[in-house]
Amino acid sequence: MIFTRAIVRKPGKNFAQGLTTAANDDSPNYKILVKQHEAYISVLRSIGLEVILLDALPDHPDAYFVEDTAVVTADVAVITNPGADARKGEEKTIAPVLAQYCKTEKIRHPGTVDGGDVLQVGKHFFIGVSERTNQEGADQLGRILGGYGYTWATIAVGAGLHFKSSVNYVGKNTLLVTQSFDGHEQLKGYDTIVVDRSESYAANTLFVNDHLLIPRGYPDTRKKLDALKMEIIELDTSEVRKMDGGLTCMSIRF
Repeated sequence: MIFTRAIVRKPGKNFAQGLTTAANDDSPNYKILVKQHEAYISVLRSIGLEVILLDALPDHPDAYFVEDTAVVTADVAVITNPGADARKGEEKTIAPVLAQYCKTEKIRHPGTVDGGDVLQVGKHFFIGVSERTNQEGADQLGRILGGYGYTWATIAVGAGLHFKSSVNYVGKNTLLVTQSFDGHEQLKGYDTIVVDRSESYAANTLFVNDHLLIPRGYPDTRKKLDALKMEIIELDTSEVRKMDGGLTCMSIRF
């Protein structure tokens, strides 16, 4: 699938007040984050995407992780109901933006879904059930997607914030996975590249328009991905990581 647009949101100056489980030895730095975010946008533009840049939401310091607010396909955009109470309301600001481009449907209470738990591979969706996405929300999303001809399956996340913290599609029928998903029954039929435990964060790699965007500083993962013979772009995500974020969650591609 070739993407033509990406929605991103500026980080707010209070981004460090967002949710995180990371044990930070030093405080997240706003100026560095802004530069990293700008570099991310620049790369998306360089590979052919029109970037729709939204203003920061001061009341929602995690709002620049826009991917959690919607699941977008070629046929429909599903507006989520974020699993963390502090993030509820972000999705209401995304809905009118997406409505300009495609039909929208939404996840309804008591179902919760974070877009970071949803991985599309062709016409199939993996929907992670996690602390943020409950079974009711996963089933609602699956039924909506099924109505548009997609197949879907739920999968328990276990460790990690989101499913895509551990599993991502990197093209050529290949999944990049952490060791906890190595050999997982529901991933059979795909080739897998297993990230070394010391580089688990690098599993959050973004495949877009035949390019692989990977976090900088994970040489073993870079070497393994080189075997796919695709153009690889490394991006510094030091400040995003401090807030439990990664490359996939900073944009909605469609």
